[in-house]
Amino acid sequence: MKTTGVFLKRKGRLQDSIDDIRISWYRLNRSKLSLAGAALILGVVLVAVLAPYITPYPEEAGKVTHFEKRLQPPNSENWLGTDGAGRDVLTRIAFGGVIALEAGLIIVAIAIGVGVPLGLIAGYLGGTIDTIIMRITDVFLSIPGLALALVVAAAGTPSLVTSSLAISLVWWPWYVRLVRGEVLPLREEQFVEAARAVGESKMRVAFGEILPNLVPVVTVKGSLDMGYAILWGVALNFLGLGVQEPTADWGRMLAEGRNLLPFDWWLSVFPGLAIFIAVLGFNLLGDGLRDIFDIRII
Repeated sequence: MKTTGVFLKRKGRLQDSIDDIRISWYRLNRSKLSLAGAALILGVVLVAVLAPYITPYPEEAGKVTHFEKRLQPPNSENWLGTDGAGRDVLTRIAFGGVIALEAGLIIVAIAIGVGVPLGLIAGYLGGTIDTIIMRITDVFLSIPGLALALVVAAAGTPSLVTSSLAISLVWWPWYVRLVRGEVLPLREEQFVEAARAVGESKMRVAFGEILPNLVPVVTVKGSLDMGYAILWGVALNFLGLGVQEPTADWGRMLAEGRNLLPFDWWLSVFPGLAIFIAVLGFNLLGDGLRDIFDIRII
C-alpha cells in the first residue's frame, strides 16, 4: 500500500502550528463528506452509549426471554419486531452497537499500536532491522487475512476479545507498510537533519520529530479501517466465533435471521441497516479527512 500527499512538517513556531489547526478545522467544516460521516458516527455512538436509557426493554439485551411474543413483526409495542426468543429487536440492535464499536476500536488500536512503531523503526533505521521487519510483514500479508483470523479465532474460546485479537493479528502489517513508505522521504527532510545535527538520538528523532508528521495519514487510514474492522467483527460473530448468546450482537442477529428469510424479514433487514449506517459513517469520515489532509491512499 502506497501513499502520496501533502503533510504538515513540524514547525519551529507555535503560531505556525496554530495556523495549521485553524486551516484543518476550516476545511473540516467545509467538507460535506466529513460532516455527514461524523453525524452518522455520532448517532451510532449516542444510541449505543444511551441504549440502557432510551431503549424500550433494556433487560431484553440479556437473558430475558418472552416466547409468547416470538417472531412478531414490527408493531406499536415492538417497533422493529421481536426475535425467536421474543426479545425486542430495536433494543438488541442498540446494545449490539456497543459490541460493534468495541470490536472496531480494539482492532484498529492494536493494529496502530503494533504497526506504526514497527513501520517507523523500519523506515528510519533501515538496514538489517528494516529487512527483518519487512520480511515478517510480508509473511503475514501473504496469508489470506480472513482465513488466518478464522483459524486463530476458532482456536480460542469464542468471545469479543478473542475475535478482535484474531483480526488484529492480520491488520497490523498494513500499517507497517504504510508508515514505512511515509518515513522514507521524511527522514531526508531538513527538520530531521537539524535534529540529528544537534545530537538527538535516533529514537528521539524517529518518535519525536517524524512521528508527529504521520498523524494525518494514520488518522485517515484508522477512520477508514474502523468500518472494515466492524464488518470483520460482525463476520466472525455471524459464524459463531465471537460473542455468544444471549449477548446482543449484529452478527448473531443476522445469523438467526438468515434462516427465517423471507418471511421474518425484520430479523435481517434492521441489523443489516445498522451495519450499513455504521460502516458508511466511518467511510464518509475517512474520505472527508483524506481530502482535508490531501492524502491519497493507493
